[in-house]
Amino acid sequence: MNKHLLAAAAASLISIAPAAHAQWVVIDPTNLAQNLMTAANTLEQINNQIKQLQNQAQSLMNEAKNLTSLDFSALNELRAALSATNQLIQQAQGLAFNVSQMETEFRRLYPASYTAATSGTQMALDARSRWSNSLEALRTATKVQSQAVQNFTSDEQTLTDLVGRSQSAPGALQAMQATNQLLALQSRQAIQAQQLQITQDRAAALEQARQVAVQERAREVRRRFQGEGTAYTPYTVNFYGN
Repeated sequence: MNKHLLAAAAASLISIAPAAHAQWVVIDPTNLAQNLMTAANTLEQINNQIKQLQNQAQSLMNEAKNLTSLDFSALNELRAALSATNQLIQQAQGLAFNVSQMETEFRRLYPASYTAATSGTQMALDARSRWSNSLEALRTATKVQSQAVQNFTSDEQTLTDLVGRSQSAPGALQAMQATNQLLALQSRQAIQAQQLQITQDRAAALEQARQVAVQERAREVRRRFQGEGTAYTPYTVNFYGN
């Protein structure tokens, strides 16, 4: 493109003389070279300015893409799945999850030892309550397990959507937002795993505590059966006087 402009500039300089007064024109090679260099530099500056404007326009377009927000959010689904599992724990029957209330009930139902003032009927009722607590703890654990399995389907769909949108994101903001939601999904699954572990550990702990209480109740029942008097001592009986 520069060669054509240089040739045009040379032709214009040669044809300066009017046609009506045709005569030989003396061309100064030095002046011509300077004019050609000036034209070339001017053209190069114009091309550079055009490139700069094109780069600025492209940069603005890229910034517009990067600032485009992601039109998809899985946060509501993630919070709903987490809330469903949490509700199962809050609705659990048996020994309360509240710390202060649990401590009071545990001391009453799982005593380190029974006193003589505790009636047999009360010990039987406590044993029934302990059995019920263990059963309800196992029931809660299985419910949370079922909820976790139910969440697998929705998690798989959410993961597919987020990965697809992250890979096809035209700008940095959309890719970042999709990545953040992927991290939120991972966090929700980690919290759900903790909830499941809590319910399973609770069921195991209550069953162990129940077995210890069973042993203590058996010891107290045996003590009461034997009584506080002199223990029976076997001796030989002679029926025939020999």
